[in-house]
Amino acid sequence: MKKYLLLMTLSALLLGSFRTQSRAISDSLQLETQKAFFNNLRRMCGKQFEGETNFPQNADHPMVGKKLVMSVRTCTDKEIRIPFQVGEDKSRTWILTLGAQGLVLKHDHRHPDGTPDQITMYGGAAAINGTAYLQRFPADPFTTKLIPEAATNVWTLQIIPEKQEFMYYLERNNQPRYRALFNLRAE
Repeated sequence: MKKYLLLMTLSALLLGSFRTQSRAISDSLQLETQKAFFNNLRRMCGKQFEGETNFPQNADHPMVGKKLVMSVRTCTDKEIRIPFQVGEDKSRTWILTLGAQGLVLKHDHRHPDGTPDQITMYGGAAAINGTAYLQRFPADPFTTKLIPEAATNVWTLQIIPEKQEFMYYLERNNQPRYRALFNLRAE
């Protein structure tokens, strides 16, 4: 009976160790994929791209029919800032931060005088299973507290090399909420 218990204990320890090592390898690979996405985006630094709202298409939406411009402006090894202009409104900046825990997307909203909007710095950390060209960012706890209805938000950023496009996409409750496409061919 002692041998059986010893064997079971050793098996459990080995299995736990294997799971820990597998998780560490998986986390490391995911971080490398997030770094690859970050670096692909960083290659656009200093460039500005025009786009348009692709969804929704109803004229009542405040972004439909307005010129969209994303400027991959400030880039370091750890942060990319992308001002996102809608018509004449320059209040938005997407901030991607790459740290030891992975890639994070935040939305920085400012008033014309530069002071933070009441609703700002919302977003989330990159989800697992991203690629070097696509990352999804589910709403984090800060966002859920700041904007309760955004608790199910998932923001997707995608570089589409074959079409030379960049997509910003928001879904809520697994339903499309907003999508913009930017032409990467023309600066």
